[in-house]
Amino acid sequence: MTRPSAYLDHAATTPMLPEAIEAMTEQLKRVGNASSLHAAGRQVRRVVEESRESIADALGARPSEVVFTSGGTEADNLAIKGLYWARGPRRRILLSSVEHHAALDPAAWLAESQGAEVELLDVDEHGRVHPDTLRAAIERDPDDVAMISVMWANNEVGTVQPVHVLAAVAHDHGVPFHTDAVQAIGQLPVSFADSGADALTLTGHKVGGPMGVGALLLTRGLTPVSVQHGGGQERDVRSGTLDAPAIAGLAAAVRTAVKEQEALGRRLTALRDELIQRVRQAVPDVVLNGDPTGRLPGNAHFSFPGCEGDALLMLLDAKGVECSTGSACSAGVAQPSHVLLAMGADAAAARGSLRFTLGHTSTAADVDRLIEVLPAAVERARRAGLS
Repeated sequence: MTRPSAYLDHAATTPMLPEAIEAMTEQLKRVGNASSLHAAGRQVRRVVEESRESIADALGARPSEVVFTSGGTEADNLAIKGLYWARGPRRRILLSSVEHHAALDPAAWLAESQGAEVELLDVDEHGRVHPDTLRAAIERDPDDVAMISVMWANNEVGTVQPVHVLAAVAHDHGVPFHTDAVQAIGQLPVSFADSGADALTLTGHKVGGPMGVGALLLTRGLTPVSVQHGGGQERDVRSGTLDAPAIAGLAAAVRTAVKEQEALGRRLTALRDELIQRVRQAVPDVVLNGDPTGRLPGNAHFSFPGCEGDALLMLLDAKGVECSTGSACSAGVAQPSHVLLAMGADAAAARGSLRFTLGHTSTAADVDRLIEVLPAAVERARRAGLS
């Protein structure tokens, strides 16, 4: 399959790094179950534990704090459900109103079926949670707060949250703090120890690793109730046969992404700023969403007045530009982005938005291609909206 003319959807998934492909391919040649006691099993176990140590070292954690999962969604579920159950009879769960559905939906399920009280924290016009907002929410009934979850960086608009400060506020009240860092790792400096978070989610395919593997970093002394029971793997927190090839690929990707993060961040920031400037020139009434400066290096999120985001996305796709919409589509009916609504946007702006995200394979040619086809696509989308 040939590479598209312009792949601008790295926040959805990013191409695998060569180092990750090599590590995963090498492990695929081997046979063995990491839980087996014979030589083949011990060899696989060694790969798993070396991968665990590598990830811990890259992210400022202890190896014992790395719990492997099938990806970010499972890690978020384990953190939110597991910590809620472990902290019973406390019932309150505090989440930012701009969380990914991998965090919002487990909390909603707990509210519907387990009696949890879910409170969504307000954000400002840039999508940021202010520490005072969190503090006030906790202090309404601090003894009944089970856990708090605020993502490190928003997957739609790219706004970076003050995770270190928010975690400190949580700890002032003795409440465990979880952060979904899926979008941050590889684009921002991330240290589990320095962040103050008690639990942190990461996934492979957002950092140049394989799909279907991720991890939840869990500080020592914090043990969520298991969501998945079986063989007792991963501290008896997450049972299941370990996918050693995927874990090897994840470790290689995290190691490489963290090593190259500073240089990549500088390059993507410059390329992103060029993209923003040129989109504004091509479509003068476009609105940039998210924090103008405190955002992910590779993220540019816009609302296009008079356009339906899904229609504009497909028009760009037909011209070889791949991006994503800021809305979710359910049963064929476009729904406004909950992130933009929480930031104060109206429903029309929330439906008429696109996210362009850059990564390690992005080049100036990708931006050139976007600008080449964008004005005509916007004009056509607006005509369709009027018809």
